[in-house]
Amino acid sequence: MVVLFTGNGKGKTTAALGQAVRTVGRDRKVLMIQFIKGPWKSGEDFIDITKRDGEKAEFKLVKKGLGFVGILGDRLPREDHANAARDALEYFRKEAAGGQWDLIILDEINVATSLGLLTEGEVLEAVGIIPPDKFVILTGRNAPQSFVDRADLVTEMREIKHPFNDGKMAKIAIEF
Repeated sequence: MVVLFTGNGKGKTTAALGQAVRTVGRDRKVLMIQFIKGPWKSGEDFIDITKRDGEKAEFKLVKKGLGFVGILGDRLPREDHANAARDALEYFRKEAAGGQWDLIILDEINVATSLGLLTEGEVLEAVGIIPPDKFVILTGRNAPQSFVDRADLVTEMREIKHPFNDGKMAKIAIEF
């Protein structure tokens, strides 16, 4: 099953993380690969999911992105970002082929694709290797129509109001 969270509103990564919590609550394993988010720390970097009996649940977060592309002071060559995105997709292929993960979240892969760091075709080909008993979530704004068509479940987050539009900076624990 392929799930897609897209749109210009907040909540795509948050929705994927909620699904991760639900999945590990059912004794299943979750891998989250971040395609754009870079070296800075966001709330999900500190997740340590422990089950009721005190046992550690299986949730792994792997940051492969180098940060925002072309905005907010990014000075990296675009090719560096493209190489990082290709590395992340290759890592996904390897991990998906191993079969140990019940859910793999490809966080911000829609953005990596809309920026031209990856092609729609190579992402769809990679997602095509997921067995029917496993799940993959694609997140990020600007999902191409081909991802919408391929997905089994699509949710669009729509911005109605956001503090950034009033010049307010992002808030720790709510937005990152």
